Amino acid sequence: MEQERLHPEATGELSNLLYDICLAAKIISRHVRRAGLTDILGSAGASAVNVSGDLQQKLDLFAHDTIQNAVQHTGRVCIVASEEDQEPMLCPPSSRRGKYVILYDPLDGSSNIDVNVSIGTIFSIHQRVTAVKGEPGLADCLQVGRKQIAAGYILYGSSTMLVYTTGQGVHGFTLDPTIGEFLLSHPDIRTPQVGRYYSVNESNWNRWAPPVQRVVGAFKNGDGRVQAKNARYIGSLVADFHRNMLQGGVFMYPGEAKAPNGKLRLLYESAPLAFVAEQAGGAATDGKTPILDIVPKELHQRSPLVIGSKDDVAFVGRTLGGS
Repeated sequence: MEQERLHPEATGELSNLLYDICLAAKIISRHVRRAGLTDILGSAGASAVNVSGDLQQKLDLFAHDTIQNAVQHTGRVCIVASEEDQEPMLCPPSSRRGKYVILYDPLDGSSNIDVNVSIGTIFSIHQRVTAVKGEPGLADCLQVGRKQIAAGYILYGSSTMLVYTTGQGVHGFTLDPTIGEFLLSHPDIRTPQVGRYYSVNESNWNRWAPPVQRVVGAFKNGDGRVQAKNARYIGSLVADFHRNMLQGGVFMYPGEAKAPNGKLRLLYESAPLAFVAEQAGGAATDGKTPILDIVPKELHQRSPLVIGSKDDVAFVGRTLGGS
């Protein structure tokens, strides 16, 4: 609302759309808090596999439906794309189709649900590029990350936090369960230039190319170019990224021989977090190219990801580039 006052031309639609996402986050948070007490833990069944081949959890599907239902009938959105769906979903023609496009990962780190580890929702908002009176389509979803007008994530941890940017810095809000509202708790988040931590799944070491091994070895032991860092890896992207953004660090999910583009989805995970990272003073690349400059060609396109403190991401780029 403060940003809205700074821009007299603003219509308030984006603010209301963020409120819609907040409502979905509150509902998901309530269910996450009841995990273990109701029948919402575990997989949704052997046949419940998403388009990326991941086994879907019950909470995955609940979060997916909750966000979709919160935004598709508001008249603010024209098309919605989720990591869990093969194709994007057009908002019903019975409601006015708005000017915004939402792409989201409903529950990142869902493999950690059953063991009570922090998980999160990631979202990306673009402005529609197809004609307003026409049918929205894939072109609205396949936009370069630099064109995002808002992005962020909701972290379901010891508290529920919304962290987002509209290109005017990064702000964090913590859900106060006593009044059911997100309150500003972390204004204007800035990430340290050099981090204390590195986060990477070192069990994949033998599948990495030698330059990636050199990067992780330098972070582990230190050398003349970089100081040694402490390893911190939760295995939940939102949780790892959030810690590193606040305390300084770098998260990596590199490619490997059998999966040169890594595991993470460009549109649903890498691009929105890259927008947040850059606005907080950090950086995000695929090892060579800034994530926000990669032009997507497919809805579920994957990309390697190096994200976090600016100097650490630059060091990774120099090392992978051979310099």
